[in-house]
Amino acid sequence: MRPRRWLLAAAISLSLPAGASTQSWAQAWPTKPIRLIVPLTAGSATDVMARLVMDQVSAQLGQPIIVENRPGAGNTIGMSAVAKADPDGYTVLANSSTHTVTPATRSNLGFEMTDLAAVIPFGNMPVVFVVNPSKGYKQLSDFVAAAKARPGTVNYASAGAGNSSHLNGERFRLAAGFEAVHLPFKGAPEALTEVVAGRADFYFSPLINALPLLKDGQLQALAVSGSTRASALPNVPTTVEAGYPNSEYNFWAGVFAPVKTSPEIRARLHAEIAKALVHPAISRKLNELGADPMPLTSEQFEVLVRREIETNTQLVKAAGIKVN
Repeated sequence: MRPRRWLLAAAISLSLPAGASTQSWAQAWPTKPIRLIVPLTAGSATDVMARLVMDQVSAQLGQPIIVENRPGAGNTIGMSAVAKADPDGYTVLANSSTHTVTPATRSNLGFEMTDLAAVIPFGNMPVVFVVNPSKGYKQLSDFVAAAKARPGTVNYASAGAGNSSHLNGERFRLAAGFEAVHLPFKGAPEALTEVVAGRADFYFSPLINALPLLKDGQLQALAVSGSTRASALPNVPTTVEAGYPNSEYNFWAGVFAPVKTSPEIRARLHAEIAKALVHPAISRKLNELGADPMPLTSEQFEVLVRREIETNTQLVKAAGIKVN
């Protein structure tokens, strides 16, 4: 009987349309909790956005999504964990635009960037040039003038060596023409603490993290680094508007999966996250945090990632950044 049953099962399997088993597997996914690795500290902009959106995705899928923070080494610790994970849809990555900086600043990743496939962005997050209000700057040009007047004494914070905030600081420094010492920290909360305390002269902070401190007067925003003004700070100019061409730098966060994850599961993940992003409560909260929508397909997101890798590689060379 057993041989006959095996032959019957084989015959049924062969009679199914090509890809039917993969599609049914994707439709059944997920049947257990999903692990979401965030390669940044808890409370970072990427972490905040990921938890907000993926909580809604969890409700839609009926399965827990467990966030695991694995910061360090320019995000490569968490990136490597996902790149080497089983491509079964149960381990995914939420990363910032530092994802496109990593290959230019790290000579030995331990994995290939092509091991990670772009799925969907959560959104574009305005980044603000923040200083301590006690410094007395009225506009960005005041800061630049002061930095040029005392070369080598100015410093700036970042959320880690090779982090997008590191490149943001270097891009602006080169565009404005002044020298500054880089101070890397574990994440945005730590970097902001140093600016509030007056130990760091400036920091390009994701608006999510800076907004509460701006509202209570502990920080002052002199500019935003993106291509357009932030809707939450309509009176704050972009760095380009402030008079510094070629200084814009955009920051986003999004989801990636091991590249061998089935296209069907990746498509399902994209669809569920896209649905969560337009959920009224989630959309409203993201807007309050200052995030702007980035409604891209996985293919469009992948093209964006590859283009930014090329741009950041050129910037790293121009700035002479060496991380390892």
